[in-house]
Amino acid sequence: MRNWEKLRRNRLAVTGFVIIALMSLAAILAPLLTPYDPGAVNLAKRVQPPSWAHLLGTDKLGRDVLARLLYGARLSIVIGLCSALGGALIGTVLGCFSGYFGGWFDKVMLRVSELFMTFPQIILILILVVFFGQGVFNLIFIFAITGWSGTYRLVRARFFSLRQESYVEACRAFGIGEASIMFKHILPNTLSPVIVSITLMTAGFILAESGLSFLGLGVPSGIPTWGNIINAAKAIDVIQNNPWLWIPPGVTISLFVLGTNFFGDGLRDVLDPNQ
Repeated sequence: MRNWEKLRRNRLAVTGFVIIALMSLAAILAPLLTPYDPGAVNLAKRVQPPSWAHLLGTDKLGRDVLARLLYGARLSIVIGLCSALGGALIGTVLGCFSGYFGGWFDKVMLRVSELFMTFPQIILILILVVFFGQGVFNLIFIFAITGWSGTYRLVRARFFSLRQESYVEACRAFGIGEASIMFKHILPNTLSPVIVSITLMTAGFILAESGLSFLGLGVPSGIPTWGNIINAAKAIDVIQNNPWLWIPPGVTISLFVLGTNFFGDGLRDVLDPNQ
């Protein structure tokens, strides 16, 4: 209850939560908010400016921009969130074993995590996209296996500080198994920074998906995502003459990422015991 009150008094966190909630709700209720199919082509109405019929205009193929934004939000948010959860799961499990047992496993995993953190992530993602190919599930997998190192180091550091606590020694004295000590007694005390990390990674992966799709290396162009909408408007003549094709998706991505970062910062202030 006290944490909820602290979060409620944090204006930036509340603002971020409202932005996330409203945009997620709009994505869920997309069929109720627009009558158009995001993939329906209508060449008779191509590149039309915003009007009462099409509130955000149409693109080069006559597709409604608002419908593509709303339906694209579903996939962009799912990719960002699932990738963050996957990366957090990998980092948490490896961090548990590394921080609890130490030894050679910890030394190897620490060097591996340093390799992942020193190598530019976008370059690694591009290499893996070329190797595994495009696709929603491929992209989530690539983001997850390239984004685990930060969570791993957070969990590892917490386990190093908690594994010598008196309650852990008491668990050993009572004969409780190592796995139970790790996942039932120590891990719950390390989840606060992991939750914050998931929110911030979600924002980062949404930006990464948008960037890759803009370059034509993300989700296949026929599937509406925020990145693909901008990708369809990257020609110089479109930028100059048809701003409704790139301003709405750009503003939408910026707002959602900003809201996620605000909410993540608020969670960190509430859940960090040092605050």
